[in-house]
Amino acid sequence: MKLRDNYLLLLLFVCFAIFFVNLDAIFVNIMEARNFTTAREMIHLDHWIFTTLNNEPRYEKPPLPTWLTAVSMLIFGTKNLIAARLPAAVMGSVVSIFLYKLAFRYSKNQKYAFLSGLIAATSFYILFSGRDGQWDIHTHAWMIMAIYCLFQIFQGTGKLWRNALFSGIFIGCSFLSKGPVSMYALLLPFLIAYGLTYRYKSLKVTWKPILLTVSVAFILGASWALYVFLFDTNAVSEITEKETGRWLDYNVRPFYYYWSFVIQSGIWTIPSFVALLYPYLKNRVFDKKAYLFTLIWTLCGVVLLSIIPEKKSRYLLPVMLPMALNTAFYIEYLFRRFDMLPRKETWIVFFNFGLIALIGLLFPLAGYLYFGEQIQNFLGWYIMISIILFSIGILIFWYLKTKKIKAVFYLTVWFIISIVFFGLPIASKIEENPAYQSISIVDMYREQLKLNVYEFRGFTPELIWEYGQPIDILYNGTGYEKPIESEFLLLATEEEKEELFKTFEGYSIEKIEEIDMNPVGNKHKERLYRDLYKIDKF
Repeated sequence: MKLRDNYLLLLLFVCFAIFFVNLDAIFVNIMEARNFTTAREMIHLDHWIFTTLNNEPRYEKPPLPTWLTAVSMLIFGTKNLIAARLPAAVMGSVVSIFLYKLAFRYSKNQKYAFLSGLIAATSFYILFSGRDGQWDIHTHAWMIMAIYCLFQIFQGTGKLWRNALFSGIFIGCSFLSKGPVSMYALLLPFLIAYGLTYRYKSLKVTWKPILLTVSVAFILGASWALYVFLFDTNAVSEITEKETGRWLDYNVRPFYYYWSFVIQSGIWTIPSFVALLYPYLKNRVFDKKAYLFTLIWTLCGVVLLSIIPEKKSRYLLPVMLPMALNTAFYIEYLFRRFDMLPRKETWIVFFNFGLIALIGLLFPLAGYLYFGEQIQNFLGWYIMISIILFSIGILIFWYLKTKKIKAVFYLTVWFIISIVFFGLPIASKIEENPAYQSISIVDMYREQLKLNVYEFRGFTPELIWEYGQPIDILYNGTGYEKPIESEFLLLATEEEKEELFKTFEGYSIEKIEEIDMNPVGNKHKERLYRDLYKIDKF
């Protein structure tokens, strides 16, 4: 078999290029800092079961992704950012590969399945989540593997009991990654879509294996939460009460907030929108029932997420999975019929891919005008990405003119890969903060002055991650617990200065350093800034 016909191997190459290259190019964000710090404290403080953040209980998120991250850190080093992000990259690849496998299961069309995998890997939110140390990609990756096994059970194909066991394990792992999120946002829409399109015709035969799936999923998924609840009840109760309240009054958005969900697919926004137009596409796809299945799955996911009061754009990640399957039907249709389509159907294709080509052509000039003098910091990378994107733009226009849509589609995939290879290294060098000062400088003062360091009111995850170890906080929720030492170091924000001086009235207070971990010079976030004080009791 030629390489071009080995779709799974080609998809693996694309996943490597998309998810694993330049993993350390972007600075650590707040979500990653929380997760990576928890993983590091598993290693350094032996908190493998009773997970912590800054040595405080952190039971909001189940521990499976943190365990995987900690294992990666143990192998490659706790200071290795690639190691910390590696598990997410693996899970991003898993999502693309199992969408390919699932698509082939219900369509028996390998080309369509390959397109599904490629669209998934290059969809913005899947790509972003697979390169970011967050846990959303973990929970949905485990669930799509479970759905793949469940589909075989419902269809009566494959080894029934083996699929039942593995689907239970995968659902349990999904729950251990982020609770019931994926069960609600990915599994439930799948079950609804499957029931409406394929029907549950074999339940008389499969109910026992399904019962095994449910039992294994429940035992595995509930194991950690039950253990922690039994042995640290008070902390679990406090955290549960706080998290429950957030669902009702935190980031509350209107029902229609997700109606623009297609834009989260990034470069596939327009094709994804067209693929949702059932009256237009229903008689053009090669498998009408399978198309209806992916369409209902996608729309059910959006509706169910819209019901929940708390809404964030990243919560749409599970919708991107069936939407990739749905969009692939439209792309596959273009592959078959584009050179015979009338102008009224082709204009949207020319507009979509022509816009991508135009971006490639304009990037060298636009980049030069936007970056200005900063371009000297990454001139080599800028030249390479400019040449590549410009060339891809030319080729896309050429193949659009000759109506070779396959080449246009694959060039679009290469457009994304090129940005990952040559564009991401630029991102880490843009607008660097000239006043940047790492919190690691605190260690120098600790060693010189032989003093302990404290946080005045609250910690910032990025600072704790950078510092490398927990920092005790003086504020206990109701007041300030002053250190027993007569001399110590204290970190506080600018906004806390007045309260600090009031709290330590009668003490000698000397500001000795400014910590500014804002990576970008033109954006100042107060939580990434600290003043370091030396406090001395007379």
